[in-house]
Amino acid sequence: MKTLYVVRHAKSSWSHPDLPDHDRPLLEKGKKRTRKIINFLKEEGVTVDFIISSSAVRASETALYFAKGLNYPASEIKTDPAIYYASAEDIFMQFSDLNDAYSKVMIVGHNPAFTNFVNCFIQPPIDWLPTSGVISIQFKTNKWEEIRESKFEVEFVIFPKLL
Repeated sequence: MKTLYVVRHAKSSWSHPDLPDHDRPLLEKGKKRTRKIINFLKEEGVTVDFIISSSAVRASETALYFAKGLNYPASEIKTDPAIYYASAEDIFMQFSDLNDAYSKVMIVGHNPAFTNFVNCFIQPPIDWLPTSGVISIQFKTNKWEEIRESKFEVEFVIFPKLL
């Protein structure tokens, strides 16, 4: 079994219009909402073996919050710039050569790719994965490269406003 936690980055700041989109930091409101989600995950007994994050500041900061909250070493977060402009297909490619020793993986990134990706699995589909939203999908396979074709179960869909 493989479990994937798909996480959209926390709410970010637009207060510096001269700042490139890639460099926008998190808002305090985004951090607070993320802490609520982390508390939910801890109550559910969630742990992770590996975290992959977009290189955008808001995603990287979000990944650090989750790493700290779930006792994952921040130095072990894989940052991949390809996630920033990714499509749903590109997200699938993140798992093509992932070490099968990892059972539980978290990926942190952006819409619209993450909404399109999770809509391959959830019914009814969602319109938009909100900031700090997490969707947990368990795949009935022992190989990450097989998740596209394997049977799966959506374990939970959690958004800050649901808490």
